[in-house]
Amino acid sequence: MIAERTALPAQIGLSSARLRVVDSVIQSYIDRGVIAGAVTLAGRTEQVGHLGAYGHMDLESARAMRPDAIFRLASMTKPVVAVAVLMLFEEGKLLLNDAVSKYIPAFNNLQVAVANPTLPAYVAANVPSGVYHLVPAERAITIRDLLTHTSGLGSATVGLAFEQATALLKELKPTDTLADAVPKMASVPLSFQPGSMWEYSGAFGFDTLGHIVEVISGRTLWEFFSERIFEPLGIRDTFFHVPPERLSEVPVVYERGPNGLQPGAPSGILSFSTAPGACYMSGGGGLAGTAEDYARFALMLASGGRPLLSRHTVALMASNHIGQLAYAPMGPDLRGYRFGLGVRVLDDPAEGSTLASRGTFGWAGAFGTNSWVDPVERLVGLLLIQRMFANPPDQELRTLWPKFQTAIYQALDE
Repeated sequence: MIAERTALPAQIGLSSARLRVVDSVIQSYIDRGVIAGAVTLAGRTEQVGHLGAYGHMDLESARAMRPDAIFRLASMTKPVVAVAVLMLFEEGKLLLNDAVSKYIPAFNNLQVAVANPTLPAYVAANVPSGVYHLVPAERAITIRDLLTHTSGLGSATVGLAFEQATALLKELKPTDTLADAVPKMASVPLSFQPGSMWEYSGAFGFDTLGHIVEVISGRTLWEFFSERIFEPLGIRDTFFHVPPERLSEVPVVYERGPNGLQPGAPSGILSFSTAPGACYMSGGGGLAGTAEDYARFALMLASGGRPLLSRHTVALMASNHIGQLAYAPMGPDLRGYRFGLGVRVLDDPAEGSTLASRGTFGWAGAFGTNSWVDPVERLVGLLLIQRMFANPPDQELRTLWPKFQTAIYQALDE
């Protein structure tokens, strides 16, 4: 809990009356059966001024949502890994342009899967995996490539690279370690030449970064997080593996179908945080934690990085590192954004149709969790829900995040 840093909304420039819009927005999605429950948070100038819990953790038992519920954060783990890497960067223990193979030799001599062209027309997504060939990577993949999703490692959505990455993920066991798994990831071909494209790497890229942290620090990723990040920030209720006695604090993950919300079953790496006996520490999506814990992390970034990073390093993290590379990872939700080091970065608020300031950054998770850090306003926001990813995506659910973010910004009083 961060009660010592909790303020009245007015103390951090938020209107209590206008914050009621948050309540009505979230409740409307619960009433329509889009989500079972949610926790929302807004903080500013190192204090939390809004923390709300809505709906239920478990519909069957009618357990009310708790403000201190432990959510599967999934890919919201990635910014924490990015901070760990940047801490080592500040300490002179790595450079962002270092080859990954410098720390993990298995990443020498990588190959790229290239689709064979067909005549008269060629559409990459329609080419079966049998007509791919391998070519050598033109250069080594770097730490920066992994941080910016421009490596091609484990990011393919079709073809040979996709099939091999999927097969490796299916073989991954909860009892594996990063040292067991990450070198095997190097055997999967890249989906493009390093640095030539942006394509989201759900697990491989940041699991590899997590192992680099281990190699350089001589600690497991959990030990590094605990000693170097969580303890200095007072984070106490965030885990790679939720203790068995606390599993009742984790909300049920739901999927939405013709019969409404039904309990879902997280699989693979996304299930390891609540799996008995698990020890795998996925940098790509392994953490589970509370809103207040993640707020400590986000407020640190919003306030310039201290005590973990310098303000210049936070500014580097939140810069556009992909130039004008095509960036449309999740449909229209990220119009106006580019990509930094482990985070999306708002480049054009008008194109994004958002009230957030230019330079606002953050990331989301597979189960609908989402976050932002606005360094101009020193404002952070969190929306934590637990919904299974749907394919095709649930378009109604997609509208929740921008409506919540707008509700927070319209409540700013100063």
